[in-house]
Amino acid sequence: MAKLDGHKIDNMQESFTNSVYTTAYPVEKGLPITDSVQRQPKTFSVSGRILGKTPQAAETIRNALEVKQNKGQLVKYVGRISASDVLITNLNGNYDANIANGFSVSIDLQQVRIAKTPYVEKSSNQTVSGKKPVVNKKPSSKYHTVKAGDTYWALARKYGVPLATLMKQNPWPARKIPIGVKMKIK
Repeated sequence: MAKLDGHKIDNMQESFTNSVYTTAYPVEKGLPITDSVQRQPKTFSVSGRILGKTPQAAETIRNALEVKQNKGQLVKYVGRISASDVLITNLNGNYDANIANGFSVSIDLQQVRIAKTPYVEKSSNQTVSGKKPVVNKKPSSKYHTVKAGDTYWALARKYGVPLATLMKQNPWPARKIPIGVKMKIK
């Protein structure tokens, strides 16, 4: 007895295939040179019977498996071989007079590897101990009060701002920055 996504299959035979794809190039003497090996997805074959208390119950199971196959939904198979994250790639049924409340079935499954992204979206609202959400605002502008001897170049290095940006944000010429004014940094 096995289960495919929770549906019972009276299985008679299970098999699996684990293969790799290799590239080979001929040489003058000896075996060809192999320079690449790529792992292929595992495939599984299950043959057995889907049985129900009535023939209609067995049809309901077949229909449910067909829906999962057509939608490409991942299923889990548990029998002598167990596999999760598999797709139903082939579903063959055979109605026989010897099986009154179901049918014989052959199912091919293929294992799928799910790619995961390292991207994590940051939320813009944060709650602090049950209080109203704090909305993240743009960082406010930063200013510097000009002292004697301050230059655009020195302030750009001090605050890590590009010199061109600093000169563009402020109206004063490089050699005549007034002392005591507030220069916009960011």
